Amino acid sequence: MSRYLRQTALPEIGTEGQARLAHARVTIIGAGGLGCGVIPALAGAGVGHLTILDPDHVEEGNLHRQTLYRMTDIGQPKSLCAAREAIALNPGIRTEGHVTRLMPSNIAAALEGADLIIDAADSFAVSYMLSDHCHANAIPLVSASVLARQGYVGAFCGDGPSYRAVFPDVPEHMASCNETGVMGPVVAAIAALQAQMALSILIGHQPSPIGQLLHLDLANWRISAMRFDNALEPISRYPFISQAQIDHADLVIDLRPEAEAAQPAHPSARRIAPAELNALGAPADQRLVLCCRSGLRAMRAARKLTGMGHRHIALLAIEG
Repeated sequence: MSRYLRQTALPEIGTEGQARLAHARVTIIGAGGLGCGVIPALAGAGVGHLTILDPDHVEEGNLHRQTLYRMTDIGQPKSLCAAREAIALNPGIRTEGHVTRLMPSNIAAALEGADLIIDAADSFAVSYMLSDHCHANAIPLVSASVLARQGYVGAFCGDGPSYRAVFPDVPEHMASCNETGVMGPVVAAIAALQAQMALSILIGHQPSPIGQLLHLDLANWRISAMRFDNALEPISRYPFISQAQIDHADLVIDLRPEAEAAQPAHPSARRIAPAELNALGAPADQRLVLCCRSGLRAMRAARKLTGMGHRHIALLAIEG
């Protein structure tokens, strides 16, 4: 127990809290910048079982912020490298790395048995998929996002409101690190807060971080916080589905132009630009499946179609 002496010396942790961590199972979705900060923090703290999902491979351009990896890892699967490094840091824990993308069709199996979920994918569609699953199954979800020199982290679901309750509306534009850029220390700072929230939930610290949102703005040197314990769940929930879950009776609408995606999302898909949805002419009771790359355009279109009287809408994100 000398490994955890400085941790168990805290009266709010002690041997009982350390035992809770040792028996905990945490699933981390994403082994990129956020995951590279969260994974060693949880491994070092003695969380007993870490499952890591990420479909990507290490690239040289990752290394300025994904400091869990080395030059020799370039070309290797991130999830396997991260699992290896976690074990190297703490051989007393167990890790699993899965080179796979989280999708509606595999989410139940991927999250089975987890006591807590870390959303480190920084993906619009993944955050909503995780929120829906965790809210339905009362699993705590710690989600974060970072861009440029700012980001946020929050603890959702479990016995608190879902991610959708706090973020029911989609932004007009959602930039990415590839487009806007990001500084490594900001990613590390957000990841550290994410890990601290996860550990506090697993140990049972009070006040609970569930229902807490922190925003870190290191461009203007500001930290802000808010509680959202009383946030109301949205009436309309547009679920994300997989291509395999499309039914023959569905009307599949691909919102992506052919220049963006040469192959349609489904053989039966109709390409319709968001601006042309007013002339759709589909029955109000037919399920519409709206497709785009990230899910952002699809959700925006779903709100528009709901206003036109359509009652059954699902979303499909084709991320590649």
